[in-house]
Amino acid sequence: MTDPVFFAPSRRYTAGEVANLTGSVLVDSGQSNVSIAALAPANEGGENALVFVDGRRNSALMPSLRAAAVLCPAEFASKAPAGVAVLVHPRPQQAFALVGRLLFPTAATPGPMTSETGVSPHAHVDPTAHVEAGVIIEAGAVIGPGASIGGGTVIAPNAVVGQSCQIGRDGYVGPGASIQYALIGNRVIIHGGARIGQDGFGFVGGAKGPERVPQVGRVVIQDDVEIGSNTTVDRGAMSDTIIGQGTKIDNLVQIAHNVRIGRNCIIAGLSGISGSVVVGDNVTMGGGVGLADHLTIGAGAKLAARSGFMSNVPAGEIWGGYPAQPMAEAMREIAMLRKLARTRKQSEGGNG
Repeated sequence: MTDPVFFAPSRRYTAGEVANLTGSVLVDSGQSNVSIAALAPANEGGENALVFVDGRRNSALMPSLRAAAVLCPAEFASKAPAGVAVLVHPRPQQAFALVGRLLFPTAATPGPMTSETGVSPHAHVDPTAHVEAGVIIEAGAVIGPGASIGGGTVIAPNAVVGQSCQIGRDGYVGPGASIQYALIGNRVIIHGGARIGQDGFGFVGGAKGPERVPQVGRVVIQDDVEIGSNTTVDRGAMSDTIIGQGTKIDNLVQIAHNVRIGRNCIIAGLSGISGSVVVGDNVTMGGGVGLADHLTIGAGAKLAARSGFMSNVPAGEIWGGYPAQPMAEAMREIAMLRKLARTRKQSEGGNG
């Protein structure tokens, strides 16, 4: 049995083309015709491969590179071995990602899982749904009454789009995903198993135990958002849950009712955002971050992985720890605890 090739390059690119496309400087113009047909990590490389080296810790990789070409900052350029085309760029990883999207467009944007085009005869599309030309709806998908789907969008097998939901153009809804009570913009990618628009976790104490508070809000997802596999976005209780334009959300993230997330945020996997939290633009959350309800996270803040937040975070600050606090304070406390532990160990050793 032969190994399957899941991602084949769209075509070969030359080092000269890569320089023009990324705004890089090709150190030796005589190498402009060097052929590039693969991507690889710098410690592996390979024939026809493009690699990148960034950060001083990785500069030691340069002399031993085995690759067709390397993207790197100017200060590393002289360390490359003979025969490797050197492309100087101030942000090598960003340039590398651009080339990757060109070489492997099907890896950058999910596509249909079957060879079907148009609406599969094995999908269920309600006759009142509005489906623009160019939509692909694969086998087993369900499109509810009054739903609207824009041209170029793919609805993968067994995905469900509920009544009156609206999905814009050139988007993707992955296999087994479900969408309810949601308005979704253009070029939105929702990966398999995601759950959008289900009940928020709203209960109030009653004589016989917790009683449900009706959740009558919506989910609004703006353009160019990406939502990872098995992530959940609850609809609002009375106002909307909102995900801002350009935000990228990893797998296995919980976003509760009435949360408002700004533009161009990055939220890593296993994070949990409680109800009515407001997150500003350009916020970065590491994996496993937990936010208590009704907090405000200021624009540009960075939240360290595995941190627990019970108070607001000012704009632009870096916080971490449990409970979270400004990172400088958290590091001082850790250093003090370590010092106390060493002192106690030395004291116990002296008494032994």
